[in-house]
Amino acid sequence: MNNIKRFKTNPMTALSKLNSIAANGNQADGSIIDGKADADSPILVEVTRGSMVESRHRASLAVVDSEGGVVFSSGAFERVVYGRSAVKPLQAIPLVESGAAEAFNLSDAEISIACASHDGEDRHLETVRAWLPRIGCSVSDLECGAHLPYHEASMIALLRSGGEPTAAHNNCSGKHTGFLTLAKHLDVDTKGYIKYEHPVQQRILGVLESMCGLELGDAPRGIDGCGIPVIGIPLGNIALGMARMADPSGQSEARQAACKKILGAMAAEPVMVAGSTRFCTRIMESTSGRALVKTGAEGVYCGAIPELGLGFALKVDDGATRAAEVVTGQILRKLGILSDAQAKSFAELIEPPLFNRVGKTIGQVRAAEKMPF
Repeated sequence: MNNIKRFKTNPMTALSKLNSIAANGNQADGSIIDGKADADSPILVEVTRGSMVESRHRASLAVVDSEGGVVFSSGAFERVVYGRSAVKPLQAIPLVESGAAEAFNLSDAEISIACASHDGEDRHLETVRAWLPRIGCSVSDLECGAHLPYHEASMIALLRSGGEPTAAHNNCSGKHTGFLTLAKHLDVDTKGYIKYEHPVQQRILGVLESMCGLELGDAPRGIDGCGIPVIGIPLGNIALGMARMADPSGQSEARQAACKKILGAMAAEPVMVAGSTRFCTRIMESTSGRALVKTGAEGVYCGAIPELGLGFALKVDDGATRAAEVVTGQILRKLGILSDAQAKSFAELIEPPLFNRVGKTIGQVRAAEKMPF
């Protein structure tokens, strides 16, 4: 990290008000991260086919410390985005901070899957199915909906058996089981736990406000694929929230313990966060938990780097996950979390080749030639 210069901003000492959205929908008043939002995000990722660059992806990102100091950034990092599933580690804080995790004796695997967008492999299903009855619930109490496993072999096995997907197969079933656990601990109705007004979601909203440094009552909001509210937050402030997880020293003792417990569980059980073949899991395994990373839909990625006390968040303009993974790899290289040797050995992960149907390499998804950081 000696070669990384920290560009300190002047973070506000109180929560600021996110009270208006610019006409173009890309900026909001009240961001605690100072910086000029560019008209266009820079091109960070190229996709080649043969000798030609066939496609390009634009993205914005911010890497910050727990006080809001910008270590480096690119593009319009004050733009308001939905963090989608990339903010699941932040959403898991009430589960631990409230005492619910301790009361129900949750394992690292269960806390990790509460942060997950899992692939529906056997271990994921077994963990959720064993957890639900311990809190007096069943799969029918999950309000996330059902879909086939994302893990191809697991999907084929389910279909061959004549089985039908249930809500336990949903990639968010661990998070939803965590929400049910919190509802049980708070002694509130479990029905409707996905609604914005429900005490579970209101507690999560309060955590997002304090960790990201904004009042979010008037923030734009929508509904995620699994049914819960999604809240519009400036990209730089999401990075701040992840930095405060990485370095929670400025938080209450209960919050500090919760952040450390969640990140420790993700590091101990990375397969539960995503899946045996997934980028999130493989990065956490290859760095031995030095980088805790989480994907979200529509090209969002977040991460916490505890040893450096840093957090990052990025958004690919066109929503491409393939580009978000490449940018995440470049951030980790810049921070020294991935060495040159590791980057080379994991080239198929951080700058993956493209194959045709017979397995011949025909191109690559790679960092742009003029990467601005």
